[in-house]
Amino acid sequence: MTLPLYYYVLGTPLGVLGLVRWSFWLVRRVPAVLYRPIPHGPWLPMTIVVPVYQEDPLILATAIESWLRNGVFEVVLVVDASDLVCRQVAARYPVTVIITDVPGKRDALRLGWRHAATELVALVDSDTIWAPDVAYEVSKPFADPRIGGVGTRQSVYGSKGFLSRITDMFLDHRYFDENACQSYLGRAVSCLSGRTAVYRRHLLLAIEDDFMHETFWGVPCLSGDDKRLTTLILERGYLSYMQRSAEVWSTFPTTWKIFFKQRLRWARNTWRSDLRALGNRWVYRHPFLAFTMMDKAISSFTLLLGPTFLGYAIAQQKWAFVVVLVAWWQISRSAKLLPHLRRRPSSFFFVLGYVVVSWVMALIKLYALFSIRKQRWLTRQVAVENGAVVRTATPPPVPAPASTPVPVGAARW
Repeated sequence: MTLPLYYYVLGTPLGVLGLVRWSFWLVRRVPAVLYRPIPHGPWLPMTIVVPVYQEDPLILATAIESWLRNGVFEVVLVVDASDLVCRQVAARYPVTVIITDVPGKRDALRLGWRHAATELVALVDSDTIWAPDVAYEVSKPFADPRIGGVGTRQSVYGSKGFLSRITDMFLDHRYFDENACQSYLGRAVSCLSGRTAVYRRHLLLAIEDDFMHETFWGVPCLSGDDKRLTTLILERGYLSYMQRSAEVWSTFPTTWKIFFKQRLRWARNTWRSDLRALGNRWVYRHPFLAFTMMDKAISSFTLLLGPTFLGYAIAQQKWAFVVVLVAWWQISRSAKLLPHLRRRPSSFFFVLGYVVVSWVMALIKLYALFSIRKQRWLTRQVAVENGAVVRTATPPPVPAPASTPVPVGAARW
């Protein structure tokens, strides 16, 4: 049977691209399936360091209670001097509070780890809620003296709706694919998420000058602290690992405006870090890490070929081709999201939405590449102006809540 010419014109490039992309995915997926969290290791004393600025007081209170339930040595909150509400929340708990008038997250992190007196320091976001065994689980990989930093598995806390479901799918893909394969092959995770990342304190002290004075093309770096810390410990010959048995929950955007801003900030941070790493020799001591960085950069461009061909087929009214293409995306993405679908089978009906959001994120990544020198937090009132980190607004006081909610996963607590 001879097919019409447009099937070859449209189908052949997509078929070749699909074959290449699936081959790359299998290179990641096989080691990801073999990954297992480290089962045994010591319980090491740990200090939690949390920069606090413009946080929802209800979320902050819930998070503090979850950290204290972990039995850590100390919880240190580094609170911005302008944030009176969060200072009131912190005063209700047995935590150490350090007040800072220096804007920006990096200096707050440094103040916290300098204060810490334990071998391990957990750098935690103020909206991140821990399961009761996180401190124990993240300690285990440090039985290997080569491990310099350990990350956790994230899930969405509290919010509902389309964006929350899609974010949950992206998170599971990250922790069951990218981070899992990087942990298994080489123990070199490209980014220990700042939601919760645990480091050896002596390493944080050793790298703090490079961390605090990071620039990109002459502009001081404001965000991207988690990427920078991970890179610095890898540069120094230590390893990074994802301990998936340590689960935390964090809030994520529920509006498109905040979603776009957050993803744009993350994309700029990734481009800066990965491009700089690929231009240095240290990354090639971790061949699989270098491969995944290059693969992620390439996918920002190739991902947009799909909707381009789809748009052309619709314009030409080639409806059979459109149906086949949409069905293929539904089936293929479901296969790649299988670990998530096992946990939440109803996400099968969100797969095409996930595909569309992936295209949107690819556009954001391309815009981030072309605006890579811009330094704004975007979801917080902090920015780099004239080479200095400054506050762009002071939040109005908000009354502290009278009670705290029950965290997600409370049944296992």
